[in-house]
Amino acid sequence: MSGVIYIRDVDDDVIEKLKQLAAEAHMSLSAYAAQQLAIVARRPSNTDVMRKAGELAAARRARGEVSPTTEEIVAAVRADRDRHEGPA
Repeated sequence: MSGVIYIRDVDDDVIEKLKQLAAEAHMSLSAYAAQQLAIVARRPSNTDVMRKAGELAAARRARGEVSPTTEEIVAAVRADRDRHEGPA
């Protein structure tokens, strides 16, 4: 199912940048905007991420496991970014 969304008060520079990105992707502005909105809509919210992190931490503590270090967390986040976006 698909619908129609009208977006008002979009700055001209934002529209021009979206047109440029759409052209680079060989897409219409409408198709590109819909694709980007779908990507954003599929991402978990910060609230969801923090809730899940809390649940995982509680489960680890319940099993007597030690929480990961800051270095381990940073390494895991970087590995996940690289897997989804490619190395910087």
